[in-house]
Amino acid sequence: MSASFPMRQTLPPALRESALVRSVLVTVALGFLALLVVVPLAAVFAQALEKGAAAWLRAVSQPEALAAVRLTLLCAAFAVPLNLVFGVAAAWAISRYRFPGRRLLGALIDLPFSVSPVITGLSLALVFGAQGFFGPFLDAHGLQVMFAVPGIVLATTFVTFPLVAKELLPVMEAQKAEQEEAALTLGARGWQVFFRVTLPRIKWALLYGAILCNARAMGEFGAVSVVSGHIRGRTNTVPLHVEILYDEYDFAGAFAVASLLTLLALVTLVVKKLVALRAPEVRP
Repeated sequence: MSASFPMRQTLPPALRESALVRSVLVTVALGFLALLVVVPLAAVFAQALEKGAAAWLRAVSQPEALAAVRLTLLCAAFAVPLNLVFGVAAAWAISRYRFPGRRLLGALIDLPFSVSPVITGLSLALVFGAQGFFGPFLDAHGLQVMFAVPGIVLATTFVTFPLVAKELLPVMEAQKAEQEEAALTLGARGWQVFFRVTLPRIKWALLYGAILCNARAMGEFGAVSVVSGHIRGRTNTVPLHVEILYDEYDFAGAFAVASLLTLLALVTLVVKKLVALRAPEVRP
């Protein structure tokens, strides 16, 4: 009997590069990452704590800063559940049914990725503003959407709605519908099939999409800037409050508040990676 040896893993010829080439590529990638990500993040925290922890705490505990944090959390609290419902419905329809306009629906889901957030804000102003399509109706009934919380929620929801659907679609298309069809054959109702068969199979992708949606909602600037009106203490989210402080040359306060968003980004990254490790079926 011939001795068995572990087979050496062979790479395609295109990937058999010399050590020098690999080192150069790794160095360029790490240098680019450090220049555009690590150094700016470190600078944010350095500037935020330049005058000490007490000054940082005073800046983030100002009434206007706290109001901006509350509004940002409120927008995320509305946008994430709405996008969860839409994402599940859209992914279910596209992956489980064949209907006219199916490809168009899939393309429209990508629309916020290709349209500038500023254009999104302007579009909402044309629809819900005082001179917009619904403006006279809203004014007659004493309802205000633009330069108020509803407009900010609409803008945030629009720019984030593809995130959940795009995470669910590949997972649901890969899983097919055999188990759901079997459950229906055995007498299960529609909601029973969803909660007992579909939801357990997509829960990690759903959570992954919710994490991305929440992070995007809290950091949105362009669309919210157009529809908010920049009313301090009322319609300024955290990114808008950072801009105002920076424009007023309150650099310590601006970087202190910006560090809150940076911390959120780092926490989101850690949670996202943990979810991806727990569920290999979601995209890293």
